[in-house]
Amino acid sequence: MLDHEYTTKKVFRENFFNDWRKEMTHEEMSLIKDLDKCNFGDIHAMHKAKVEARKNMTKEEKQVLKEANQKIVDEYGYCLLDHHKERIGNFKIEPPGLFRGRGEHPKQGMLKKRIQPEDVIINCSIESCVPVPPAGHHWKEVRHDNTVTWLASWTENIQGSIKYIMLNANSKLKGEKDWEKYEVARKLKTCVDDIRNQYLQDLKSKEMGTRQRAVALYFIDKLALRAGNEKEEGETADTVGCCSLRVEHITLHEQLEGNECVVEFDFLGKDSIRYYNKVPVIRKVFKNLKLFLENKQPGDDLFDRLTTSLLNKHLSSLMQGLSAKVFRTYNASITLQQQLKELTNKKLLSYNRANRAVAILCNHQRAPPKTFDQSMANLQAKIDGRKEQLALAKTELKQAKKEAKAKGSSEPKLLVERKKAAVKRCEEQLLKMEVQATDREENKQIALGTSKLNYLDPRISVAWCKNTEVPVEKIYNKSQRDKFAWAIDMTEADFEF
Repeated sequence: MLDHEYTTKKVFRENFFNDWRKEMTHEEMSLIKDLDKCNFGDIHAMHKAKVEARKNMTKEEKQVLKEANQKIVDEYGYCLLDHHKERIGNFKIEPPGLFRGRGEHPKQGMLKKRIQPEDVIINCSIESCVPVPPAGHHWKEVRHDNTVTWLASWTENIQGSIKYIMLNANSKLKGEKDWEKYEVARKLKTCVDDIRNQYLQDLKSKEMGTRQRAVALYFIDKLALRAGNEKEEGETADTVGCCSLRVEHITLHEQLEGNECVVEFDFLGKDSIRYYNKVPVIRKVFKNLKLFLENKQPGDDLFDRLTTSLLNKHLSSLMQGLSAKVFRTYNASITLQQQLKELTNKKLLSYNRANRAVAILCNHQRAPPKTFDQSMANLQAKIDGRKEQLALAKTELKQAKKEAKAKGSSEPKLLVERKKAAVKRCEEQLLKMEVQATDREENKQIALGTSKLNYLDPRISVAWCKNTEVPVEKIYNKSQRDKFAWAIDMTEADFEF
């Protein structure tokens, strides 16, 4: 990881050195006391040489390697689910390494230990043949639980989180789960107005807990905030969701930038991504927030009488299967559908703009790619080159027209048609590149993939493709098409979310 900027970070280096010392022999510990004096150059060079050697393999050597890998996939990459052969998603266990985390994670640099068979729980049916553990080892446990979808699991040592071996995204099981998720969100459409009226009434409740729940629901519905789960103290990075917001995370403004009753949010959400937003809210919500802030310190909970589980319990009493997460799926999908309806231009750029509106709603950000400026400069150079070609093609067309007029025979006329086609081709290619440049610029800091994979009902996109005659391949790549095979197969052009 020497090439990576992580290794320059203070937290990363300290965590790494602490964990490394735990693995040292007594002799090494007395010798190695300062990470700055350690030189990993030789090991790094060896790894680089290995990577280069792999790149420089002959076609035949690559083929041998490919066949060997395929044998592993054939043996371990499939399972039987209800007597059907299904592909397993991630059948290889993670090797040991250094933890990176997302954002400024306090545990970055710690050592991810090697997982041993003794750490792994195998889950299979009673009548099946249990996989044999490596020689001299045994599994932690073999269980037969057909109510869950995982095939094996273990607990990793850094966050104490449980990792799973699951089926591939295009398996029947995953497809059904996906379909169910979007059907619940569609069901919310039928009662969302009643739920909204209810929480607006609850803003005047005599019960403080009910008022807090109403304000939290207003935020979850209007801003697509995550509910936020209670975490162990000091367990991970200081990230929050709606229910775990603290006084320090919001600032109230009676007037701001020409708007009244503005709430300014500033907190770290999931994966340590900063959520910063200034939102005008209705007067009742604003008054309640003032009330919640009274006599509280910056570190106190904003919603001190509300937890995620209380909120979800209330939601499931309003509609079966309803949780805060469903609002996010519903609002994302309905936004995509409305945006696509409003768009007059039926091209890919407009689809990406609609997708972008959802990503902004859900706060799916990313750091601009390191190579961004360079790739934009390359694209601009191509655009300039194409413009020159177009100017030349137009000049040639003019010339051909002149000659055809003078000669009047059929041969120059054919030439004119050819030159016209060349101009048209150039114009199309130029337009395509310019669209690409606009798209890249607008997507610089927005991650479109997250909402596309997890929050947008794929049937909306498939129906849009059918209506606009845009091939599905333009919207979804190969692995996304596999994941959404169920939607591609079943969706008609008149589908409404």
